Amino acid sequence: MIILDAGLEEDAIRAVLDRATALLQAGGGSVGRVDRWGKRRFAYELHHRLEGYYVLLEASAEPAAIAELDRMLSLADDVIRHKAVRLPERVAGRARPAPPTGAGPAAAVEAVTDANGA
Repeated sequence: MIILDAGLEEDAIRAVLDRATALLQAGGGSVGRVDRWGKRRFAYELHHRLEGYYVLLEASAEPAAIAELDRMLSLADDVIRHKAVRLPERVAGRARPAPPTGAGPAAAVEAVTDANGA
């Protein structure tokens, strides 16, 4: 979620979003949906502003790319607030990893025991 200054022109908003998506793609990530919510009124005053332009950016990237995005958004003057949230696998629609080869739960216990060295 990115909250931008509500007084920005459309070109400035597009520039911030283009920089964010380019940074994620350069880090090996992929950008999914970019959902522009538009101007919304804040529940309380933030940085002497009463409203902001909300954008929801769904992406999949390595932690290093997300950290770089966080740094870039922190330094941007047009960004009022931002928040990166990691979705659990079942919510994000990702498939769970396949169980180890073998039959049943005993194979899974054996794989864990082998991995632990016990």
